[in-house]
Amino acid sequence: MAYKRMGENTIQKLKDIVGEENIIYEEDKMVDYSHDEFALESIRKLPEAVVKPKNKEEISQIVKLANREEFPITPRGGATGLVGSCVPLYGGLVLSLENMNKVLEVDTENLMAVVEAGVPLMEFYKKVEEVGLFFPPHPGEESANIGGVIATNAGGSRAVKYGVIRNFVKGLEVVLPTGEIIDIGGKIMKDSTGYSLLNLLIGSEGTLGIVTKATISLLPPPKAMFTLVAPFKAVREAINTVPMIIKSKTVPMAIEFVEKEPIVVAEEYLQKRWPCREGEAYLMVIIDGSSEEEVMELSESVAELCSANNALDVFVADTKERQDNILNIRSQIYEALKPYTIEILDITVPRAEIAGHVDRVHEIADKYDVWLPTYGHAGDGNVHTHVMKVKFKEGKIVESKEGWEAKYPQVRKELHMDGIKRGGTVSGEHGIGVVKKEYLSMALSKTHIDLLKRIKKVFDPGNILNPGKIFDLA
Repeated sequence: MAYKRMGENTIQKLKDIVGEENIIYEEDKMVDYSHDEFALESIRKLPEAVVKPKNKEEISQIVKLANREEFPITPRGGATGLVGSCVPLYGGLVLSLENMNKVLEVDTENLMAVVEAGVPLMEFYKKVEEVGLFFPPHPGEESANIGGVIATNAGGSRAVKYGVIRNFVKGLEVVLPTGEIIDIGGKIMKDSTGYSLLNLLIGSEGTLGIVTKATISLLPPPKAMFTLVAPFKAVREAINTVPMIIKSKTVPMAIEFVEKEPIVVAEEYLQKRWPCREGEAYLMVIIDGSSEEEVMELSESVAELCSANNALDVFVADTKERQDNILNIRSQIYEALKPYTIEILDITVPRAEIAGHVDRVHEIADKYDVWLPTYGHAGDGNVHTHVMKVKFKEGKIVESKEGWEAKYPQVRKELHMDGIKRGGTVSGEHGIGVVKKEYLSMALSKTHIDLLKRIKKVFDPGNILNPGKIFDLA
């Protein structure tokens, strides 16, 4: 699609809307706004300008200007995404929400918070905890912004018990691609009034509207929490234990599986020590409850199930210090592997298919002689495989002399095909963005995709909002 370039006249109009201090148009200062966390530079693109509006009214004026002058807008939050959703593919304007960063209210009577879209998760957690409440979703990267995690319907390790972001968003204030502003939902727990635009906008990757404010439900914090780590000789034994735990009617806050190699790399990166030295794979189970006695009883039940399924041991972290050590190592695996990663996948399969999919990961690694460290959310079938530039031998990362460029496209294609064949899909929490567009037709039917495209055209007839993401419009 052809867009018009933004001339000096347009830049002046933007200055008039947001103020000269809230616009960037020097190339060297816009480099940081040309990418997200996806490793390959091939999808990076400089915008023509960056604006940092302060409120919904300014955003509305900017969007109306874009429609009149036919330039594209790319909304941007914390840019922690992994699929290029906030990359300005067609240049144009990046609209950064970093100045809209206030927690407006934490309502302890209704257990709701009202926040602007640019609030980082770390700030939100802090404000909620200060009043003795709990926001369960934890996608992992705490510098992510509220608007961004809503735009991708982020998940994380706690989704097995508490659900994903969609389960907690009760209201949205949104600037539509036409510049109109709508309010959806609010401090209510039930709503059957018309189609659910709320659920349509959550996970839409900034293609249907710009989230400016959200109403989010909260919970009382758990009274007690234990973390269990069980080592196994093989990853299949670890994963096969998960259905046994779920069938036992114990619903952990999190059930994670992780192979030994990424743990070794994370230990080295953090200079910390994982509690288990034996085994080739681990289950990490977090159990919370209303009392220490309840959590202890549930932990003993889970430990027995792990032992019955050939766990070599079960380590129980019953203090915050021990729990924090385990969680820090697990949560920093991505950062430890990041310098050597081409792409981190988030294929999701039915829980019973996780072990088979991981077996296929190993087969593909052997077939192409590549390193594919794998871990994931065993409780909800979300598997994270890193496609790597390097290899791992004798406990260490070693540079690979063989070029990864030729292997990478085929490796990722075969991994996605296997996930889909098992009844899965190509993204459980990262979204589609630019990086996964080629796999959308593998996961969804033509009728399904055509319907999505028609929805996009209804919301955004000028195709000015985040064009080229999820799919291309003709």
